[in-house]
Amino acid sequence: MSQKIKRLGILTGGGDCPGLNAVIRAVAKTALYRYEIEVVGIMDGYGGVIENRSMILEDHHVSGILHRGGTILGTTNRDNPFRYPVGEKNGQTVWGDVSDKAIANLEKMGVDVLVAVGGDGSLFIGNELYKKGVPVVGIPKTIDNDLSATDVTFGFDTALNTATDAIDKLHTTAESHHRVMILEVMGRDAGWIALHSGTAGGADVILIPEINFSYEAICKKISERQQKGKKFSIMVVAEGAKLPGGEQIYQEERKDNPHLSKLGGVGNVIGDEIQRRCGVETRVTVLGHLQRGGTPTPFDRILGTRFGVKAAELAMNGEFGQMTCLCSGEIQSVPLSDAVKEQKLIQADSELVRAAKSVGVSFGD
Repeated sequence: MSQKIKRLGILTGGGDCPGLNAVIRAVAKTALYRYEIEVVGIMDGYGGVIENRSMILEDHHVSGILHRGGTILGTTNRDNPFRYPVGEKNGQTVWGDVSDKAIANLEKMGVDVLVAVGGDGSLFIGNELYKKGVPVVGIPKTIDNDLSATDVTFGFDTALNTATDAIDKLHTTAESHHRVMILEVMGRDAGWIALHSGTAGGADVILIPEINFSYEAICKKISERQQKGKKFSIMVVAEGAKLPGGEQIYQEERKDNPHLSKLGGVGNVIGDEIQRRCGVETRVTVLGHLQRGGTPTPFDRILGTRFGVKAAELAMNGEFGQMTCLCSGEIQSVPLSDAVKEQKLIQADSELVRAAKSVGVSFGD
């Protein structure tokens, strides 16, 4: 199979995250030096496939990028070839399937196998292209860590470090002013960043989408701390945390395309209610896109490298329709169809949740 493949294509789709350049570097260097084939970098995710935008990647393009955040290829989470804006009618966007055009463009690029780096949305698209005959290999990327087929996704560790560092900094100002400090972190419908950073940062309250909370339970925790002479409290809130009525808070809700809806603002809603109910000064920090940026941690650089090498091996061995994964410390692969089948969410009785509760953390339940 390796003799039949002359050119490998790679794209990075979805939200950016630290470690993407490590993956691009690993795929390209493995293809160039181990297999001696050409590598095409497709620009801006599936947008580059739809619009036929790409570049040949040579050694000098991928040298010195291991430590850099972001992606040298660019990315977007808005270009789905199976649901792409093709016009407007009566003031409404008209969506169409341009996947055949995308496949034709891959052929024009001379791409014999496509390595798609992304989260659940990008890999779902990759799997749909695979079903239509495109040789595809996937690599799991997301700071949300919500892909069920891998123990961890690259990008998560760096985002976790950023969030934990923010909690550490908030401790000092919270203690100085006797305030409740709330940190809102990303994660969409999964609370992994909130759970891990809150536990690592010594948060007093952690609110995640998977566990329902009540304001009464939060105020009880704050009151208990005050009675013990602890005049401040730290709360970590996942952006997808559901209010007591089950509502999620959006910056922008897209009913025509829910995947593009932007969660955010729940920290301020909760903060206002806590201050009103508990009578304690409350401040909210929304960490936002800081979690996506910056230099990747050594863990993410290494994991990205391992994923990239494995993806190139899968491609050259003709093992298409697979996604690289980390399983019990080893790099393996699973079918793309399994990888995107279900979202990895936190179980309310998981070991880490129980450990956090054992040291006094409240989840508002």
